[in-house]
Amino acid sequence: VDPAQVFAANGSNEVLQTLLLTYAGPGRRVATFEPTYQLHAHIARLTGATVVETARAHDFSLDLSAALAAVREARPTVTFVCSPNNPTGLVEPRSNVEALLAAVREVSGLLVVDEAYAQFAPWSALDLVSDDAPLVVTRTFSKTWSMAAARLGYLVGPRWLVAELDKVTLPYHLDTAKQIAGRLALRYVDDMG
Repeated sequence: VDPAQVFAANGSNEVLQTLLLTYAGPGRRVATFEPTYQLHAHIARLTGATVVETARAHDFSLDLSAALAAVREARPTVTFVCSPNNPTGLVEPRSNVEALLAAVREVSGLLVVDEAYAQFAPWSALDLVSDDAPLVVTRTFSKTWSMAAARLGYLVGPRWLVAELDKVTLPYHLDTAKQIAGRLALRYVDDMG
């Protein structure tokens, strides 16, 4: 991807925080599909946003009809979906992500696909990222890279979105050592498979 499509920070939690400071806040809604990664809702609430939680199906798969209805009714500025989901491990089919993206686009929102466990999935939403899609993919070096102590996370999204995040983040928030560690790790992508 183009470097202008990448925002890196001190772990994916800072990526999520910066994203929500930019696009959530008082008077805005954030959608989650429960059970899922709890920091999405927690950080959204810290920004003052209202969190709209929609239950998953009994087998913990995404209830697509309920999810689409929630997006259309609540009109969230940010909608989160994990693939693979944390804590269930279920991978969202591409068709579900595409349907959510279409619904989010209808309400002028943003879809965040959290791929913290991307290495365990047969596909990635990175293929759907473009400058004309309201979609970002978040990732971390903490999980399969075994670099949790390095605190390095990133997102890939439209250039215009990354430019907005750069306006919100604190200057010098990501030190050189973390950046070097991440670049060195990327030399071993083939060894991660």
